[in-house]
Amino acid sequence: MAIPHLTAADGTSLPAIGLGTYRLSGAAGVDAIGQAIRAGYRLIDSAVNYENEGAVGRAARAADGVRGELVVTSKLPGRHHSFDEALTTIEESVYRTGLDRIDLYLIHWPNPKVDLYVQAWRALIEARERGLVRHIGLSNFLPEHIDRLVAETGVAPVVNQIEVHPYFPQQEAIDYHREHGILVQGWSPLGHGNDLQRHPTIVEIAAAHGISPAQAILAWHVARQVIPLPKAASPQRQIENLDVFDSKLTDAEIEAITALGRPDGRLADQDPAVYEEF
Repeated sequence: MAIPHLTAADGTSLPAIGLGTYRLSGAAGVDAIGQAIRAGYRLIDSAVNYENEGAVGRAARAADGVRGELVVTSKLPGRHHSFDEALTTIEESVYRTGLDRIDLYLIHWPNPKVDLYVQAWRALIEARERGLVRHIGLSNFLPEHIDRLVAETGVAPVVNQIEVHPYFPQQEAIDYHREHGILVQGWSPLGHGNDLQRHPTIVEIAAAHGISPAQAILAWHVARQVIPLPKAASPQRQIENLDVFDSKLTDAEIEAITALGRPDGRLADQDPAVYEEF
């Protein structure tokens, strides 16, 4: 299944949908990630804190003939933001995957109270220069954090992975990233533990297109040029999540889903301005 790509300001091209892998670990994780790759996924998300870089790497290494197409991702945890620790952590990420390099490496959270994210960013730049990683980016960074990184290093991220779903549409953030040529990936794109897929607006739009509520939400992400990262372990759900690019929502439908946004729409109140994760 061919997946469209989106392109950042520096020319970096990423698939328009990816696979979330949180809690896909061990042998079962290898199997699930491997079947996703066979289904057509080429962007595979991971993180040091997911404790599954080994499973992701093993599945990627077993993907005969498509390793060059894969974008294997990992993320630096907050406890290793200092420059030297960050570099060592990136090296260990590469070793755990068993790959020659990691295709996309992100800083997982800015942790602004600790205030070491500029050091961490310099370490990612160094890792890219050394060939440990191919592309570098961010996760959960606010515009003011990104502006500071660019001002102090001259290097912009190719992507920022942030919480995006209909209850938290992040329109202002998306506008900022588009203006600066930074791609947006959306984590928990289908919501998690809430009633989003049963919302009457979502159900009605899905029925109008003959698709599932999950597919309607993913089509909304695609229409907004957000790269969703839905997690799915079953082959059926993996394939269903990929099969969204022919579902073209109308402008009115996109606006109706976006209008579901709530002031308290974050899933776990994780505001990057104050939230910290180590």
